[in-house]
Amino acid sequence: MQASSGFQGRSAGLGLALVSAFAFGGSGVAAKPLIEAGLDPLHVVWLRVAGAAVIMLPVAWRHRNLVRERPALLAGFGLFAVAGVQAFYFASISRIPVGVALLVEYLAPALVLGWVRFVQRRPVTRAAAVGVVLAVGGLACVVEVWSGLKFDLLGLVLALGAACCQVGYFVLSDHGGQDGRDGGGRHAEPPHPVGVIAYGLIVGAAVLTLVARPWGMDWSLLGGSAGLNGNEVPAWLLLGWIVLLATVLAYVTGVVSVRLLSPQVAGVVACLEAVIATGLAWVLLGEHLSAPQLIGGFVVLTGAFIAQSAAPKPPSGPVASGVGTGAAAGVVEGELSGDRAPH
Repeated sequence: MQASSGFQGRSAGLGLALVSAFAFGGSGVAAKPLIEAGLDPLHVVWLRVAGAAVIMLPVAWRHRNLVRERPALLAGFGLFAVAGVQAFYFASISRIPVGVALLVEYLAPALVLGWVRFVQRRPVTRAAAVGVVLAVGGLACVVEVWSGLKFDLLGLVLALGAACCQVGYFVLSDHGGQDGRDGGGRHAEPPHPVGVIAYGLIVGAAVLTLVARPWGMDWSLLGGSAGLNGNEVPAWLLLGWIVLLATVLAYVTGVVSVRLLSPQVAGVVACLEAVIATGLAWVLLGEHLSAPQLIGGFVVLTGAFIAQSAAPKPPSGPVASGVGTGAAAGVVEGELSGDRAPH
């Protein structure tokens, strides 16, 4: 009976992980038409994060104790995993294809392992090093370095900035959760991941409000339409896709999936996000990648998978995570959480 129940739980977890990967993978495809219609990338990010934050307010109220117990974690999640990742990613897709931007983000596992090895001076396995080499080599194929960097250099730098923000959240989580105690020195339970997401969205919305200055946005664009591979789609429908599906649904299903699966398995499924994003961009945006780029993308995902699977386990207790995009989320989850809390 217990085996049957466990199998059903794993099946449900796998299904939810797939839903999360599909939801996250569609964020860039829905956002790019809005950016091309005239909305500033920062304004699109602000609409996404602020809209999701409003929806998650009841959850934030339920877990209001986190403000007192884990202020640094909430601030770091909002600044890096929400505001930083989303802002850099959306800015990058305004200049380079969605699939390429997301694959550049998959350097995050390599950067995380670099931090562990050279800054924290902790050993990493040979398999992890192989994963890093594969990820970097595959990325070279994706950006076609033999053509003198075929894509916009600033766009690539912005995508790399998104990867660095994911690493920043990893570092903050690692230092913030090691002793498992709150600000008063008392033993603290691991923070509830959905609560961390809710407050991360609120903090991210506050930060992005100062940066994006939405009061200067051309709100009339939301009443118009945007081009999606030759078809006109209402802008508000694309915005709803970004807020409800690519943010709220993606984060929540990702949280539940890791509770039903192991963080490592959920991280592997999360690798499908880049494949899904590239496929959707191909079909809906007409962004075709060449054969070498597709092969390079496969190598990047393989390297990211090996790197996250071989990441060393630190002595820290569970810390909520859920960067929300790609294998870097798997690295954070695998190293820092027994539960899961973006793109």
